[in-house]
Amino acid sequence: MIDDIQAAIPLGFLLSFMIGPVFFVLLETSATKGFRAGVSLDIGVIFADIVFLLIAYFSSFQLLENLSNEPGLFVFGGMILLVYGIFLFVKKAKKKSNVKASKGTYLGLLVKGFLLNFINIGVLAFWLGLIIVVGPSLENNPDRMMVFFSTVLLVYFITDLIKILLAKQLRRYLTQERIVLIKKGLGIILIICGAVLITKGFLPKDRFDIQEKIEELEDL
Repeated sequence: MIDDIQAAIPLGFLLSFMIGPVFFVLLETSATKGFRAGVSLDIGVIFADIVFLLIAYFSSFQLLENLSNEPGLFVFGGMILLVYGIFLFVKKAKKKSNVKASKGTYLGLLVKGFLLNFINIGVLAFWLGLIIVVGPSLENNPDRMMVFFSTVLLVYFITDLIKILLAKQLRRYLTQERIVLIKKGLGIILIICGAVLITKGFLPKDRFDIQEKIEELEDL
């Protein structure tokens, strides 16, 4: 369990810096309306992630069951991450001035955060690909997967709290050029992960063990 938690921590931190509309609305809301408003919005975002995660898990349950017997199915998860990474890499960043924090109660901000995240089908595709990637390394054990993804979301939320506290400073230093670099960096990471999974699908199990590769990355 400790190893699963350690593996989930960097992933949760990485997810918190996925550049998109939610990222900017969170900063804008926190800077103009304060800490509580930012937290309310972020809770809605996290709740949408939980819903997507549950949908992705139960929709891929049978796929996960067959994955150990049909390694070629790794190609499916790899393609999802690869396409999502390419999308992040090539998509142009929108200007921050296009994003405005709307007025509303804390409950309204929570609903807004949920809807902002929920309407992005790419988030569902990302969670689906991630589940297919990590499922076999967690032996498709529901308890281990619960610990892993709970840790991811917890670290994600804690990192967002730090972003909320530093919202004004982040808005000042987050230039258009830096946004592009962050997006391209995240895209490259996902492209590499997708390529690894696709390679896994075409190689014999004893030639390429994903768990071994994950452990090697953790030792770096």
